[in-house]
Amino acid sequence: MAKSDEVYMSALEGKRVPILTLDNKWHQLFTQTDMTPEIEQLADQLNALVRRDGQIRSETKDIKKLKKKLLGEIVPLRDMANMTGDSSTIEKEIQDRTRLINDCNERLDSHQGELLDLSRQIYDIDYKLMIETMKVCYERLHENTDYIKTMDEWISKVRVELKKNVIRLQETEMENYNLYTYMHQIFGPEVIEIFDMKYDPDRRHPIRRPLAGDESEYVE
Repeated sequence: MAKSDEVYMSALEGKRVPILTLDNKWHQLFTQTDMTPEIEQLADQLNALVRRDGQIRSETKDIKKLKKKLLGEIVPLRDMANMTGDSSTIEKEIQDRTRLINDCNERLDSHQGELLDLSRQIYDIDYKLMIETMKVCYERLHENTDYIKTMDEWISKVRVELKKNVIRLQETEMENYNLYTYMHQIFGPEVIEIFDMKYDPDRRHPIRRPLAGDESEYVE
């Protein structure tokens, strides 16, 4: 029995959804059931977004490091210009560093915007992946539950039938035992042989009889 997406969305309301493809427990789910094409597609999209997010964060870290280095070089350059009185060459170096710092700021702003956009996309895809995962697992659980219920009913019936058959077997064995005993007592062993009896009333299993001329070989 399938459920609507709204039911799953309601169940997830207010809950923090982890990035599923980074969660080993999520991957373990699919050792129990198969991924659907939708889940595979969403997982691929999510992994691509996460990789891009990691790349941007790494670049942002490098840019901040470069910006800090450039800022640290400007103050000594100004001090040097004041001491030497030759500011033209040093001023050019300061301008170059200032330009590079502005460059860094622009790239940082761009990266910050992309990170915000990536964060929204990652959440949206991850949320959809969670919904699809819940649907697949819910359906699998119900299929398994139906199978378990069917098998449990079958086993219960077979168990009852087995008990009945064991009782029938015991009753039939007892009947044979009584028949054999009474006939043996009434007619004697020689007469009983004409019935080609293979039933041993004392041992309750077929009598093994020797082959003619060879006492070491036996047949049923």
